[in-house]
Amino acid sequence: MIKAKFCSAAIAALILMALGANAQQFGGNPPSLKWNQLNDSAARVIYPLGMDSIARRLAGIIDHVKNSTQPTIGLKQRKVNIVLQNQLITTNGYVGLAPFRSEFYLVPAQNSFSLGSLPVGDQLAIHEFRHVQQFNNSNVGLTAFLKAVFGEGGQALAYGIAVPNWFAEGDAVYNETYLTNQGRGRLPYFFNGYRSLWAAGKDYSWMKLRNGSYRDFVPDWYPLGYMMIAYGRYTYGDDVWRKIHRDAAAYHTLVYPFQGALKRYTGKNYADYRTVALDYFKQQLVSPELQKGTLKYKSNQHFIGSEEFPNYVNDSTIIYRKSSYKQRATFVERKGNQERKIRLSDFTVDGYFTYNNGKIIYASRRPDPRWTYREYNELKIVDVVTGHQQSITRKTKYFAPAFNADNSRIVAVDVQPSGKYALHILNAADGVLLKEVPNPNGVFYTYPRFYSETAIVAAIRKTSGNMSIALVDVGSGKLTELTPEDIAPKAFPVVQRDTIYFTGTSGINDKLFAVSIPDRKVYELQGDSLSNYIGNYQPAVSSNRVGWVSFSAFGYQIHQTERKNLRFKPFVRTSQLPDFNISSLKNEPASNLIASAAPAATSAKKYSKLTHPFNFHSLIPSIDDPDYSISLMGENILNTLQTELSFGYNRNEGYKQLSFNTTYGAFFPYLFGRVDYTLDRRDYGFDANRNVVEVNWNETRLQTGIQVPLLFAGGKNYTRLTFTSSVNLSMNNVRQQAFKGSLPNYTYINNSFTFNNQIAKPYQLINPRLAQSVTLSYRNTINSLNAHQWLASGTFYFPGILATHSIVINAAHQRRDRAYSFFSNQLPFSRGYTADNLYRLYKAGISYHFPVAYPDAGFGNLLYVMRLRGSIFYDYTRGTDFYRNGTTFKANFRSAGAELYFDTQWFNQSSITFGLRYTRLMDEDLFGGNGRNRLSLILPLSIF
Repeated sequence: MIKAKFCSAAIAALILMALGANAQQFGGNPPSLKWNQLNDSAARVIYPLGMDSIARRLAGIIDHVKNSTQPTIGLKQRKVNIVLQNQLITTNGYVGLAPFRSEFYLVPAQNSFSLGSLPVGDQLAIHEFRHVQQFNNSNVGLTAFLKAVFGEGGQALAYGIAVPNWFAEGDAVYNETYLTNQGRGRLPYFFNGYRSLWAAGKDYSWMKLRNGSYRDFVPDWYPLGYMMIAYGRYTYGDDVWRKIHRDAAAYHTLVYPFQGALKRYTGKNYADYRTVALDYFKQQLVSPELQKGTLKYKSNQHFIGSEEFPNYVNDSTIIYRKSSYKQRATFVERKGNQERKIRLSDFTVDGYFTYNNGKIIYASRRPDPRWTYREYNELKIVDVVTGHQQSITRKTKYFAPAFNADNSRIVAVDVQPSGKYALHILNAADGVLLKEVPNPNGVFYTYPRFYSETAIVAAIRKTSGNMSIALVDVGSGKLTELTPEDIAPKAFPVVQRDTIYFTGTSGINDKLFAVSIPDRKVYELQGDSLSNYIGNYQPAVSSNRVGWVSFSAFGYQIHQTERKNLRFKPFVRTSQLPDFNISSLKNEPASNLIASAAPAATSAKKYSKLTHPFNFHSLIPSIDDPDYSISLMGENILNTLQTELSFGYNRNEGYKQLSFNTTYGAFFPYLFGRVDYTLDRRDYGFDANRNVVEVNWNETRLQTGIQVPLLFAGGKNYTRLTFTSSVNLSMNNVRQQAFKGSLPNYTYINNSFTFNNQIAKPYQLINPRLAQSVTLSYRNTINSLNAHQWLASGTFYFPGILATHSIVINAAHQRRDRAYSFFSNQLPFSRGYTADNLYRLYKAGISYHFPVAYPDAGFGNLLYVMRLRGSIFYDYTRGTDFYRNGTTFKANFRSAGAELYFDTQWFNQSSITFGLRYTRLMDEDLFGGNGRNRLSLILPLSIF
């Protein structure tokens, strides 16, 4: 949360918008992790010991493609630090400024349709290095000027305003498609979102497509960006975006610089170009059959929810996972038209589960409590009848588990931090490892199923990116490929006697296939019910029925038909994936350049954790009249040390302040320290003759302490515990001898504990349906002054009348010593009043939160309003203290009112919530202004 006046809030919002895409975790790796580096001209790859081969492969790819791709974005090249993270369980990556660095998360996804089947490191190297090139070549014109003045934070601010995020990601996706024989630009799954909107006739405004909605499904900016970039490369040549990007970053057109540059080099205004580019893909992706599949929905139908991973119990009963914008993911059993909730799902990476003989098994995601770059995927078994859940593994990294025929054994994919993959056979009763299946071919297994006790069927990925459906011998790991290997993704195999059903890519569609194990013949499943929907995924087969999942603008939906209604057509394999008529993918000079990349030959060296410890990168101004400051920010590449050196000026007193603040996060507790030196403090007092005189002093404050942040996120709850303890020393050098006693030196200890717990919050809800936040704080001096302050504060969230409503109750109590009031007030005072630090304070409040409207509208690509939400509140604070004569002071501070919040997007990229508050004071504001009616602007409530 940022608390500031409008100018400061706006500056902070824009900077955070530019920097907020970074996904790094401070102090996320344990100190036992050791690091090496490969240092080349374009990149320094920093990696944990044991990942040498992967690091060399990635460094080799970057070195191989960097020169060939420069002409399409620019020739500037600044070395980037790339940190390989191997303790997580997801695929991701980012490149960020302030500081300039990149991180790769190297666990492959099970679903080969989402990102493709290429090795995850290869794809990240190509995609993320394109972002490096974009940042390097944005250092021109006004962006370069702001970088010179404010460092990388200034560059990030200017670049984030000038260049839309769809360009950055669309250009990177084009690069991964252009430099390989796959890439998301060739995968039908990548276009499913826009395909669903077009098929349903959803003609959303440009700002809605850019910013999203709380009521309707809107795809993210990756496919949007790819379509815009690909059409431009195909139509105007391979250097058109280099020119547009350069002029936009330089602000050759000061207002709407990107739109001006696009007009300059394409001859089309922004709106016309968007229309023609998207229509180029729309005409290829939408057919009358797909439009027919949406006729059952109303024209104004909003997002309904998703039904995924169907599993048959019998011909009339099916189990699946159900979720929506209002409801958490739940396992559901459906018999006919009757649904029964089995239980809520724990947190998962992808939601995948399988079922057999009354039991569900799935992998639940759990982060390490302290080291946020370390995660686990632990197996859970659910009894369908009772809903009881049993955990059978702990601190494992298992994916896609499945039972054998009698539920006595489990097969799962084991993914180790070293980058080694294996199939594990486990005892279903206790999760004990019975057998690790050899992997002599080094393949990556996806969605394994038992075919027999000695053979596993799985969709396998090879290091080339080629895939096939294969039988894996449990004893030897030998592969028997049932389908020819090719670059087309395959997933979700299910076994029905001697036939394997699965989903595969063919042409511009993802379709259902079947392969007969005895003769290895592959068939495409055909039928009207299959051709009317977008993609046919996650097949389920019973004795007489076939079910599958397709995508729509209203969520993933399950479809079923009698098996006899489907035609099994012999499949003729195609050699390539579609390019959607973007011929430049094949015709430009660097097409599929990755095929000739070799591992880097650079010598590996140790990377010290203390390399460039301060790494100052940005100069950040702050304006909060009467306080003005400028801060020099630093952060090391491994993200274990953060530093801030700042200078501040207070206009009222005229004092100056120098500060140094640092936190080290590589140990189990964070270690932090701060030094503030303030010159020319002043106030007024009475001398011995009761004359008003000016008092002047310099002030030095020292702080050192520890903090232990813990996250317990297993099951269905997020629980955060934070323990903080610090020693604080304040020394005052008073120039007037008579007033030295009025400003004594003192030392105090500050101990605090915070507890935050919440259940998962569905997308549309304002607050979690159940949550608790408790803070305990105690500050006390450890010298002769004997001052102290105690605070206990709690906020509790409960469901409201409707699913999106919530009730929030808060209570707090604060007390301090009678003699001194060194410590500032921390109690959340009744809204509308000016707070004071009284001897005893008691607070209780209640508020009711509800959505008001979902405008999904904006103007000028500047401001977009997603939601208006309101609350009504009542606050009660009771305070007691003492007058100078020793008599007791007592007062009530009661208020009631209403708040209206605006959940908005700025510049089509930055989420900011602000609000208006009307407060009616029921008692006199003893420490503030006059009048009982107060109207205030809340700026901003939150920046995410």
